[in-house]
Amino acid sequence: MKLETLGRHILIEFYNCNEETLASPELIEKYMNKAAKIANATIVNSVFHHFNPYGVSGAVIISESHLAIHTWPEYGYAAVDVFTCGDKINPWTAFDFLEGVFGADRSESMEIPRGMVEKIRKFHPEELGKVTFKPEEDQETINY
Repeated sequence: MKLETLGRHILIEFYNCNEETLASPELIEKYMNKAAKIANATIVNSVFHHFNPYGVSGAVIISESHLAIHTWPEYGYAAVDVFTCGDKINPWTAFDFLEGVFGADRSESMEIPRGMVEKIRKFHPEELGKVTFKPEEDQETINY
């Protein structure tokens, strides 16, 4: 029996990255939005903040959940979350893209299944039918 989940959550640590890239809120926002697009996600909004003197935090909100990041440029380190729902999204393509543009020479990651359908208390498979993640019709996207 296949385990059905509502989402896939990848926790990522990128090490020995390009420090100038990790210090730039403009580049981080550009790359995180591009990672969402490459993963086939539908971007809703994004917000990023530059900390003084170092670091960037931000999130790309997607119809299918989110991508989030915090950087420590002085250490060449970035912590990234890629949380997606649906079977049209591949969070690992976002991982591959970010690993390359950040210039990481090492990374660690783990995927955590989120919302195991069989454990949801009010779940009645005979009433629910097919598990869906978002409406199938086209959704408005923000172009970056």
